[in-house]
Amino acid sequence: MSIKENIDGILERIADVCERSGRNPDDITLIAVSKTVNADRAREAVEAGIVNLGENRVQELTDKYEKLSDTEVKWHMIGHLQKNKVKYIIDKVELIHSVESIELANEINKRAEKNNLKVNILVELNIGEEESKFGISEESVYDFVKSLEQFENINVLGIMTVAPFAEDPEEIRWVLKKMKVIFDKLSSMNIKNSNMKFLSMGMTNDFEIAIEEGANIIRIGTAVFGERTYKEEE
Repeated sequence: MSIKENIDGILERIADVCERSGRNPDDITLIAVSKTVNADRAREAVEAGIVNLGENRVQELTDKYEKLSDTEVKWHMIGHLQKNKVKYIIDKVELIHSVESIELANEINKRAEKNNLKVNILVELNIGEEESKFGISEESVYDFVKSLEQFENINVLGIMTVAPFAEDPEEIRWVLKKMKVIFDKLSSMNIKNSNMKFLSMGMTNDFEIAIEEGANIIRIGTAVFGERTYKEEE
């Protein structure tokens, strides 16, 4: 199937799960994850109606940013971000999804101030407490978000997680439920620089169940572009 057909199929599935859940599909932001996908194929997705593209690596994001500069695409940094690479994307991204340390937040704030910007971020959680994944714990998140009040050039717009992989998505529903509880609690707290708009969770294997549990940003790679070869060339 073509990329356009894949996207159309995902949009149909989003509409179906929203109908079952009593939600509006217009409230769901679909980010096509274009990591390892060359710029031409990423452009195909944009031409098929994708507005938001997500990248895991800074170099790939900056390369495709230039090659797709004639489009209206919005870029998202969804992978682990090293402090020394913040400067390369600070003026290019709509949203940084993966903030999980004060040191990184400080660097983002410093670079944002230098560029006269307010940068939108999500706080990344590791609810499954997997050693292979980044993110802060449930126990730490409230104090962490509170600590971000000191940064005048950061807007905290929500939280994000990568749930553990499971063949049966029902096995990780508890993670998604817990994220919604945390999201709602943070939303009720009066924290400066914090406006809980986005709950980012759900990927190819589990996006439907994530929507059922309250996600309004989903990050889909394989279902859009097919299985990755990790050898694609620009």
